[in-house]
Amino acid sequence: MLNIKNILPAYFDESVKDRSEWWGKDFVIGKGDYVKIVAPSGSGKSSLVHFIYGLRNEYSGHIFYNEKDIRHFSAEDFAFYRRRHISIVFQDMKLLPELTVKKNLEIKLQLEPYYSSDKITEMAERLGIKNKLGSVTKICSYGEQQRASIIRALLQPYDLLILDEPFSHLDEKNAQLAMDLILEESRKREAAILFADLERIDYFPCTKLYHL
Repeated sequence: MLNIKNILPAYFDESVKDRSEWWGKDFVIGKGDYVKIVAPSGSGKSSLVHFIYGLRNEYSGHIFYNEKDIRHFSAEDFAFYRRRHISIVFQDMKLLPELTVKKNLEIKLQLEPYYSSDKITEMAERLGIKNKLGSVTKICSYGEQQRASIIRALLQPYDLLILDEPFSHLDEKNAQLAMDLILEESRKREAAILFADLERIDYFPCTKLYHL
């Protein structure tokens, strides 16, 4: 599904490859793989996430999705890739602050009606933010916004779910509730998960572990 070959951010020296388990190596991420990447600040974790999602392309090497190099994707190719095949929980969440939480989530269903709006309520209740659906996003806490961004990522079809520090504003109880929901939805789709964070998290059942 995802084939990563010898990539390295343009701003890194080639010597980084010698001490990294990821940069400069070749990887295949297939259906059902749960990949954990442990990466300290400044090691390129968010850059990697942005490369795979197609937001940036300042890297050497290649990233193939279903044997197609994403560097050569058109705008239409990327729109389809992100709507049907790849979903993401951004570290900075990227919610629209002036809209309510529910409106932010409904936009996802308008772009790709994978679920009905009832699913928004169900997921929000499970993650403890049902009472925040009518609130303007900018007045919600970071933890509430983070849970909303997790729900948004799970409302669409995907073969690969990318998580970039998805629980940084959550306590352990809420993080585990969110992880349970993520795993449940990903198993329904037989999807892979790429989870990048500062440290290993025991309740993520990774099948592959790398240090960036």
